[in-house]
Amino acid sequence: MKLKRSYHFSAILLILVLIAACDSDHSHRSATPAKVESIPVETVTVKKSAPLRQVEVMGNVQATDRAVIASRLSGNILEMHVQLGSRVAQGEQLVRISAGEIAAKVLQAKAQLEQAERNLTREQNLLKKNAATKETVKSLEEARTIAAATYKEAKTMLSYASIEAPFTGVITSKPSNVGDLATPGRPLLTLEGEDRLEIATSVPESLVLGLQIGDTLPVHIPAAGLRIDGVVIEIAPAADPHSRTAPVTLSIESEPRIRSGQFARVSLAGAVGEAILVPHNVVSRVGQLEQVFIVDKDRVKLQLVKTGLSFDQQIEILSGLSEGDLVAIPTSGRLADGQPVTVR
Repeated sequence: MKLKRSYHFSAILLILVLIAACDSDHSHRSATPAKVESIPVETVTVKKSAPLRQVEVMGNVQATDRAVIASRLSGNILEMHVQLGSRVAQGEQLVRISAGEIAAKVLQAKAQLEQAERNLTREQNLLKKNAATKETVKSLEEARTIAAATYKEAKTMLSYASIEAPFTGVITSKPSNVGDLATPGRPLLTLEGEDRLEIATSVPESLVLGLQIGDTLPVHIPAAGLRIDGVVIEIAPAADPHSRTAPVTLSIESEPRIRSGQFARVSLAGAVGEAILVPHNVVSRVGQLEQVFIVDKDRVKLQLVKTGLSFDQQIEILSGLSEGDLVAIPTSGRLADGQPVTVR
């Protein structure tokens, strides 16, 4: 009975040994990896550079010739010969202001001048007869000069009661009406010329140094549906310390669809500072992830990156790469982490 049990135990042990041997042989065969074919790649060395990008700044269309019409004296508006949108010629009367007191002063000054001239004439005649002194005549000559200046000044003040157009243009603002009190400095009308237009904008201080008078820049006026060229005619010598921008003015060609006050976009090239750039085709995207493959000896290593601005054929790398890294440009096949590669 003991012999039979020993036989059964030996048989079971032999079976277990055979099973273990089979598993070991299978594991050994499975652990031997299949040879992975090397993929040819080209590479690019990561470097820092200062790329240029198109920067858009906002601006407004305005008339080159623009005048805010105001009165030089106080008085009620008696006549207003224009309406909003009226087109006027240079020298045309726009507004007439009441100036009764000034008109009276003109008459008074004229009378005083005439009296001074009569007095001077009388004394000059007496001087010829030795009945007057040279000092008296000289004093009367000075009095006539003063009276003439007073009369001229009064007439000039009276002329301010009639306001005329300084140039040919269109009325774009009319905040006053007949009967209103006009005072010195208070705007009555705004007159703008229609022949010459310009764009007023502000350029970041980091870019304004790259501009020169005479430069041509692309201008987009959305409301007019136009893309035209503007020529830089003015560059402020100092930047605004609050906005860090400098006023810049561009002249543009007049066109019926372009009107004063319209919004405009001005494009200019500007450096964004040093950045790491790589070709677009070295960056692959898997879902929301962006990745590149760095060449390490004869294999590639997957590296997640974060991209920034796009510049023509290159893209900015914000993180994930360092200057000097060798990045693979796949030429055929699909790269994977640890993939053997042959650098061309």
